[in-house]
Amino acid sequence: MRTALWIWFIFINMVGYLVMSEDKKRAQRRRDRVPEKTLFLLAAMGGSLGVLIAMYRKRHKTRHLSFRFGIPALLFVNAVLYGYFMM
Repeated sequence: MRTALWIWFIFINMVGYLVMSEDKKRAQRRRDRVPEKTLFLLAAMGGSLGVLIAMYRKRHKTRHLSFRFGIPALLFVNAVLYGYFMM
């Protein structure tokens, strides 16, 4: 089970990072955007670390209070859950 959880952790965080990066590109090109619900859903599914890293590396959504506080809160929840299931 640990191996599957590690694979999920890596996969969902990569997806979160890539989707957040793609949303930044779309914003710069004034194209259709990724809904904020989707970004929060990816973070809630375990990809909050990837979303948070992309948020600060790409300087995207850092002014939104919902992202500045919501994503770190989801990261804490993710860490607790991953820690619980890894034991």
